[in-house]
Amino acid sequence: MSTIMTNSVRRSRDHFEPQDIDPQEQRRLRGLLEQIDYTAYVSNREVIAPALKTVDTGAFQRMAVAVATARTRWVSEALRLSESGSPATPDVIARLTAARVAFEELSEAYEGLRRMVERGYLTLR
Repeated sequence: MSTIMTNSVRRSRDHFEPQDIDPQEQRRLRGLLEQIDYTAYVSNREVIAPALKTVDTGAFQRMAVAVATARTRWVSEALRLSESGSPATPDVIARLTAARVAFEELSEAYEGLRRMVERGYLTLR
């Protein structure tokens, strides 16, 4: 089983790949899997492109700035906590957690958008 590492999440690929079948059956299965992958590609393109038709390079820049800003808030909050010398209260930890979650979500969204372009689901204006 292979693993894909994104910025913050490990996703496992659980595609079954039989090794001990005859070559003709392997080719048939590979062809079927290619059809399935193509169906997923077409479906993604038909759904994503109309929904995100206003995405351009400026959108990537704005999202990159939002990610950088969220990362800065998260790390700044952690630095303030470490420099204060005070024990961490549940409220402070909740703020720190919220800042980290915001950064991770924005970062994943950026990577997801980039992946949409990379895979051809979305073309930039």
